[in-house]
Parts: sequence; structure tokens; C-alpha cells
Amino acid sequence: MAAPGGARQGNFPPNYNSNALAGAMENLQFNQANQQPLSNHGGSPARPSNVIPFGQQLPPFTSNQPRQPPPGAYMRNPVPPYSTIPNTFPPNVVSARPAGPPQGSQPPPFMSRPPPSGALPSSFRGPSAPPTLGSVIRSGNPMAGSALQTPVGAPGPITVGPTPSIPGASLAGQGFTGGPPLVANMPSSRPYSQPPQMPPRFESPPSGVPFEMGQPTPPLSVPPPAGSSPFEAPAPTTFQVSHAQYEMQFRPTQMQQVSPPPPIPAPMMQARSLGIPPGGPQHPNQSMSLTQAPQSRIDPSQIPHVVYSSATVLHDTRQGNQANPPPPTTSDYVVRDTGNCSPRFMRCTLNQMPCTVDLLSTSSLQLALLVQPLALPHPSEEPIEVVDFGESGPVRCSRCKGYVNPFFKFIDQGRRFICNLCGFIDETPRDYHCTLGPDGRRRDADERPELCRGTVEFVASKEYMVRDPMPAVYFFIIDVSMNAIQTGATAAACSAISQVVSDLPEDPRTMVGIATFDSTIHFYNLKRNLQQPLMLVIPDIQEVYTPLESDVVVRLSECQEQLETLLESIPTMFQSNRITDSAFYAALKAAFVAMKATGGKLLVFQSVLASVGIGSFSSREAEAKSSIAAGEKEAHKLLQPADKILKTMAIEFAEYQVCVDLFITTQTYTDIASLSVFPKTTGGQVYYYYPFSALSDTAKLYNDLRWNVKRPQGFEAVMRVRCSQGIQVQEYSGNFCRRIPTDVDLPAIDCDKAIMVSLKHDDKLQEGTECSFQCALLYTTISGQRRIRVSTLSLPCTNMLSNLYRSADLDTHFACILKQSAYEIPSIPLAQVRDQATNTCVNILYSYRKFCATASSSGQLILPETLKLLPLYTLALLKNTGLWSDARLDDRSYWISNINRLPIHLAIPLVYPRMVTIHNPEEQDSQDSVIPPPLPLVSSGIRDSGIYLLENGEDCLIYVGSSVEPSILQQVFGATSVEGIPDQFILQQLDNPLSKKLNTIMKEIRQQRCSYLRLKLFRQSDPQAEKLFLRLMLEDMTNDGKRPSANKRMLQHGFDATEEITNIAEVRYGFAFSAAVVAFLRLAVFEKRSPIHVGAPSSLSAFLIARSWTSDAVAF
Repeated sequence: MAAPGGARQGNFPPNYNSNALAGAMENLQFNQANQQPLSNHGGSPARPSNVIPFGQQLPPFTSNQPRQPPPGAYMRNPVPPYSTIPNTFPPNVVSARPAGPPQGSQPPPFMSRPPPSGALPSSFRGPSAPPTLGSVIRSGNPMAGSALQTPVGAPGPITVGPTPSIPGASLAGQGFTGGPPLVANMPSSRPYSQPPQMPPRFESPPSGVPFEMGQPTPPLSVPPPAGSSPFEAPAPTTFQVSHAQYEMQFRPTQMQQVSPPPPIPAPMMQARSLGIPPGGPQHPNQSMSLTQAPQSRIDPSQIPHVVYSSATVLHDTRQGNQANPPPPTTSDYVVRDTGNCSPRFMRCTLNQMPCTVDLLSTSSLQLALLVQPLALPHPSEEPIEVVDFGESGPVRCSRCKGYVNPFFKFIDQGRRFICNLCGFIDETPRDYHCTLGPDGRRRDADERPELCRGTVEFVASKEYMVRDPMPAVYFFIIDVSMNAIQTGATAAACSAISQVVSDLPEDPRTMVGIATFDSTIHFYNLKRNLQQPLMLVIPDIQEVYTPLESDVVVRLSECQEQLETLLESIPTMFQSNRITDSAFYAALKAAFVAMKATGGKLLVFQSVLASVGIGSFSSREAEAKSSIAAGEKEAHKLLQPADKILKTMAIEFAEYQVCVDLFITTQTYTDIASLSVFPKTTGGQVYYYYPFSALSDTAKLYNDLRWNVKRPQGFEAVMRVRCSQGIQVQEYSGNFCRRIPTDVDLPAIDCDKAIMVSLKHDDKLQEGTECSFQCALLYTTISGQRRIRVSTLSLPCTNMLSNLYRSADLDTHFACILKQSAYEIPSIPLAQVRDQATNTCVNILYSYRKFCATASSSGQLILPETLKLLPLYTLALLKNTGLWSDARLDDRSYWISNINRLPIHLAIPLVYPRMVTIHNPEEQDSQDSVIPPPLPLVSSGIRDSGIYLLENGEDCLIYVGSSVEPSILQQVFGATSVEGIPDQFILQQLDNPLSKKLNTIMKEIRQQRCSYLRLKLFRQSDPQAEKLFLRLMLEDMTNDGKRPSANKRMLQHGFDATEEITNIAEVRYGFAFSAAVVAFLRLAVFEKRSPIHVGAPSSLSAFLIARSWTSDAVAF
């Protein structure tokens, strides 16, 4: 097995696409900057124009204007279609491409001469009209940004010719050559007095006539003689293409260099950027009948959407001695650790690091890591290797304390090594010495996991311990006030704990304790020698204490029977309780005193607002409603803790390794903004059941508690992230306590906790080198063993701006935007948070358009291929619960708390839910996945006769139309009418296909989310329920939960944005909008909630300029 740093011959990246080398050269230059030849400064000999060292970029552009063609420039025809070319759609874009070339079409010979100008029909002479939206979209992949797409053929090897080097088309180095950009066509409108012109068709376009943008066609010179074409090259090479989730286009390890062709004329470049061929016939799969009327409106289903791939993909973290970009988090992938850590453990927003801070700021991209140290691996993945170095401990750098990893470079016959983090040359320990092989690697590199794996676990020696490893301690606190008893919350909590006791670790050191509270605190002595548990009441709730401290927390093996008996009797003991007050914070403090000596997990079941004792405050809900209604600037402060004493208490809990998990089973306001301080500071989690129902929520409460104690986790953890020289950690964000700047203290850490690490430059990075990141987590396992989990990620450095966009990770970028928004909500007004999220997205798109797509017309909106879903996600964020202006205070506080700890793979569905149909049992028969294909979140796609399921990883909503057939209702719900379905819906499996389908879907979703989703029923006949459900239709123009009006054509009446903006643009202004523009306009314009009046085109431009989109980027 080859390790990083060594040569791996014959390895192509798994998502290598040889189609990018020749067949799509026209597309590759759409989003590239103009390249100018390097001047010969300093008298050094000039490099030949046709020699470009492998792995280096073409010179950066020096101007944002296209170069003028030389006299007599010959415009070459597009390359012919290949015999077999695989589909190159990313998995999260629905394919709408024709299956193959039309019958009877024959491609012309390569480099065939275009016909003379007089051979064309008169209707095609002179300036041509821009293509209509329908033409562009139906020509191939509607999201690929260009109509020049390669045809789809049968799977198999691809024959690719040599790749010409074209000025203005910068091929990315470092293993990346990203796909074509996403182009939205917005040509200038024609005068209204001019009759409409027939756009060019895609079936048999005239050859030799370039598409014109208001410019005369340059004359064609005599073509070069045979044999003098710069594109002639040796015999083609055959590569086998392997499947990959992103379908990004990569350069092979070897590429033959050829002489550059003549410069491309500006009109030809404009035509290509619009998806129109400059001359010669189109590819066969882009045909369109000349007599066919163009589509006047886009298909909303062609807008980019999240696609959950059911195919399992094998992902190698490094290939060809280079980092391999990770697959999307929405896909099912199996990781093979070949040097870099799994993307489940650590993921960066950029898979190529910018060498300078100026380059990063120019791109407007985020630079951060999302770290999930104990993430769940795929069942098919190899387990993490455990390495024991004995009493000496793992090998580390003596300067930066970085741990040995695959990127340590051993020199001097293995006697010394160079740290990949700080560059320090250190002595190799004598007992760790090994000679080097001919390739410069240690001979035992493949036999040592720490030298060939990106993630390993070291057994910690005594120097990593300040005390003996703590045991697993679980202390339960249950609310027994009158409200909790009457709603059934107390009985549900006792039932869940009783069933979970058997799932607690079987280690003999495992300890448990239990307490109840209302206006006083009740501890229980669980000693085995007692016939029944003894209640100990603490009346003082101001200066709390714990009686018989040694008998309150006892070993599970000594008290399991007494504990189960007590849990059965608690609901009966307090059945007649009439105390409405709650001493929640006093009970929390008393339990902490009992656990202070050992630390552990404190699991609290709370139902009402704390009203007496420590930390008792009045309700702030009414104040919040009035402040928001009055538009007060200080309303956001109600999302902060009510008193600073709570933060002080939480920090004390963290210092003694006590983690707090809250299970809020309530039907009223409980001030989660104050309660959540404890889970946030101690590495815990908030579980929120509102409004709590003992009938439908008891099962979820049990499953949540069971997963809480059974999932992979550790105690008394400390985490630190180290970076290579030139990069440093700027800030950590998540649920933890931070007592010193460099370390993160985690009283508990589990597989569902993620921490965002913001990075910044402190020096320049060297292009051609790699930048490394290492996350080290020191923790205690459930069995009481001290371990160090080390994950290392090494990424290449680049000076090319285009490489940053090609290597951008969409999911990590959006997760960072999401977490930043949640972090800011309690500090600044809500409107400002929305603006920041919007501007982050807009600035990224604008920077890409300004610096990486200068060759295209100013009337185009061009999106980077890797980030084309970012506008859709940002729009969904703006319409999410946390940013609703009328959201309940507790709902927003819980949303913030949940986002803080959320891992990446759950961030997307939480903001952009998945909706499927369940009324058609045959729908999934042809699908590989159990779950039907997701539907776009538009209300126009919801039928009155359908049943729909929408899940976001937290809740599962079932929407029942008013006209569903009684037979379908009977099969799914066991009722013959919609009104006959009980409000407290409980899923049951009946003996029919529809019921089995629904149960199978729910089981699969719960396994994917690692959560027992709550079921909520929404009837169309219930106006309030319908409004709440339709509010989740995030792609509708309206955000008030109303159905789009079919009669009124004004935006303020809620008409669907996709249709309305297209109608206004095409009918009134004459624009040809693509789906990407519609998605962006909804983001940048519609969130102002102002109608676009039919009038001068400048009104649209004004809206865009107001949203940080300048007229230089979008010209109307």
C-alpha cells in the first residue's frame, strides 16, 4: 500500500474526466480570465509559448477586456462528438439531456472549412437574435452553463485527443480542471419597435457564421493549408473514466503540450459564453427543429436542486499524491483513508489553499474547517487503527507539538524528520528509527498506520493525565411539577429512563443517580441494602447542598433493581402534586454538587419555566412579541441569557467535566435562550418537544435518550487544531468551553457534535507546496481508556483565483454561513443577519463574475460550477425558522442551539428539507433507493389529491390533500376521510403496499438522520396547518404560507417567482432568463418583498445594485 509522499503510478483520480481535455475546451474558457503573454523583464530569455511545465498555471490575466483578434484570424469549428462519452452531470443536478444524437445527423469532419457566406439562407444573414431560454435549456444540461455539451453515449472508455493550449482558457493546476461555469443569458433587450427575430435553432445551424452581439461579423480569411493546423497531434489516448459524485473534471498526470492556437475573436468568445457555436454544426444532442417554436418559459424542475444519490461511491482521500476533493454530504460514500483523513472527520471550505490573504479576500470565499472528531463511519469502512507507543507516548514535533502523520518527511537516512506543520527539523527517537527506501520514504511506512493513514488513535501515556480516567456517570433529573404531571411528561421521562438503563455501559465503574424537583429538590438513596429507595428533600433552594453525597451517585451494578422500582413509582408518588413552581436551576446546581467529584452526564427533563430559587426569572415572551412588533433594535437581546450568573454556573460545570443535556417537554414558554447556556458551554445538546404530546412524543423521547447514551462518545476531552506555517486558527464555534485561546474543553464529545474552526493567514504560502491541518482530540472512552484521536488533512496551495472556485466545497461553505448566522442572531438585529447572509452569497458570485469570467458579456450572470446551489441554499436560509420575523422566542432559541452543534450532513436538510410523495406505491419501483426522488419545494407541485412527506432531520410532516381518494386514505391511515385521521397521528403498518411503503420510507430516513423524527399531520382543509406547511415551500415567491394566486399576476399577491420573473423579463423586457438567474433574483431581489412593477428595465437593475450587485455585473 503506497503512503502519501510516495509515487503512485497508474492512478487517476476517481472523478477524472478525460472529456475535459479536448472535447470541452470551448466550455472551459467561459469562466477563465483573459491570459496575456508574459513580458520579458530583466533580460531573461523568454519561455517558448508552446511549453508550459506540468502542474503550473498559465499566466494570470492582466486585463478584464477580451483581446482583439489579429488580422485574418481563423475561427475553428467545434470538435466533433465522441463515440462514447459518459454523463458529466454533478449528482445534485437533475439531468434533462437528450439520450443521444438525432437520427440521420452526421457530424462534419474535424477542422472542416465553413461554407461561404452566400450559401446561407437570407434569414440567417446579419445580426442574429439571442437564443430563447427554452432553446438554451433544451439543448443539453440546463445547469451546465453552455449549450455546447458533449453527447451521451454508452458507457465505456473514452478516446480523447491532445489538448490544445488556448490563450484565455486557464487550465487549473494542482489536479483540478473544473467544469464549465453556470451561465445565465441576459442579453440586452431589442427596441420594442423591432419585430421579434427567429432565434437560431440547434438542429441544423448555419456553419461559419458566429453569433453576434450587436457587432458586425468579422471577415474570414483564407483557411490555413492542410497540415498546418495547430490542433493536429499524435494518435489519441484512451482513458477509463471512473464514477465520482462531483463529476469534476481533472487533468491527468501527463499531458502533451502543443502549440497555442490563434487568439479567439471577441465576438466568438461572446457567442461561446452564450452557448452558441461560433461556426460549424452543433453537437448532435443539441438539435432542435427549425420549425419548432421556442419555449417561452423555463421549466421550474430544471432549477438546481439537491439530489440524494442512492449509489454508494468509493472515495480515496488522496490519489496520485494529491488531495482528492470530497463527495457531497448528501451522497452515500465509503471512504478509503490513503493519507488524508476522512471528510467525515474534517472538511475544509476550500480544497486548494490560497497563497495570500489578498487572493482570499478577492474571492470573497470562506476559509474554515468543519471538524467532527468522532463522526460515525460508514459500515463498510475500515475501523480506525489504535497505536500504542507505550510509556514514551506518540512521536511529536518538539516545537509545535504536532503528532506524527503521513506528511512528516524523514531525512538523513531516517535519523531526522521535518515537521509538516512548522517546518522544524527534529531528531527521530532511537526506538522509532527506520532506514529510507529508494523513493525517500521509510521502509516501514505502509506497515505503520500513523505514517499511511490520515486518522489514527494513540493510546495516551500517563503524561496526558492529571487524574485517573473518569468513569461513565449518568445523573437524571425529572420535573414533577403539576404541569409536567398533567401533560404526561413525567411519566414519559420515567418510562424512557427505565428502558434505557439496560443500555448504559456495562463497565463495572458505571455510576447513576436520580433526583426530582418542583419547588423543592428530592434526592434518592439507591443503596442496595435498603428495601426501597429513600427520598431526601432539600428545601433550601437558594444555598443548595447535597445530603449523603456518597449515597446519591452509586454504581449501576449495585442499584439497578432499586432504580427501576423507583422510576415506576415516581409518577404515582406525585400524581396529586399541585405545586406549579419550578426550582430548575437550583436542582441543576444540587446535582452538580453531587457529581463534582467524578464529572459525567447530567440529563435533565424540564417542562415549565424556572420560577423560584437560583436563576428564577419572569417570562420574556410577551416582551419579545411587543419588541418585535414595534421593530425595536434591541429585540435580539431577548435571545441572550436572562442573567450572567447562568454563564458563570455553566463554566463551573465545564471545569469539573459535567455535561448537561436538556430534554424540554413543554407546552408553554420555557426561556430556552437561558436554558441552552448549559448545553452550549458543557458540550451538551438541547432536545425540544413542543407542543409535547404524551401520545405521539413518548416514542421519540425514548429513542432520543437511548441514542444519547449509546452513540459513540467520550468524556473530559480537550481538542486543538494545528495549521501549517502561514495559516492560523482565528476562532472556534460550537458547544464547548474555552479557557485558554488554543484549546477547546469538552466535558463530553459525541459523534453528532461538529465544531467550526475559522482560519486566517499570518504569512504567505508557497505555491507548489501543501498546507496541513491536524486536529488532535484527547478524551476518555466509555470504558475508561485515555486516547488521542489525530486527524490530518493536507491540501495544495495555489496562486490562481479560478482554482479556489473550482475547489470550493459547497456543503462546508453553506454550513459556515449557517453557523455564522446562528452565532450573530443574539447579537445584532435580525434584518442585519439576513443582509449578511445574502451579501456573503452575492459577494462570492460577484467576485467570480468579475475576476474569472471577464471574457463573457456583461449581460450574463455566471455561477461557479461547484457553488451553483449556494443561492438556493441561501434563499432557504432566509426563509428558515431562525430568521422568521414572527417566530416564537423559544423556537428561534432552539434553532440557534441546534445549529451550533450541527454536523455538515444534517445542515442541508435542516435548511432545505426533502419532500417526497407517498400516495403512489409504484413510484419507487424503478428507483435504486427506498426513498422516492425528492420534489422541488414549490406549492405549485402539490396536488389536492396527493399525500406528501417532508422531513428536515428533526421533524417529519405529512401533508394530506383535501381530495385524496378514500381508498388511499384507508390504506395509509386506516380512515376513510381526511377528518377521520386523528390529530395525534401514530404511524402504524397495515397490510397493504402504501402503508408498507410509508413505514419503509420512515425507517430509512430515521437511519440516515440518526434521529427518531416526530410525525406531524397537516390537513389541507385546516387553514392554519396548510399555512404552516406551505411556508416550507421555500422556492415560492411568497413567504407567508399562502398558495400562489393563479388569477393575479403581481408579485405582491404571491405568484410563483419562477414564472412571474420569467414572464416580466421575456414578455415586457425581452430578456431570455435561465433558471440560474431566476434562483439568484429570488435571492437578491425578492427578499426585499417589494413587487417588480412593469415599467422601465432600470427598476430591476436598481434592485440588484441595492443588493451589492453592480451594473458592471448585470447589464440590462
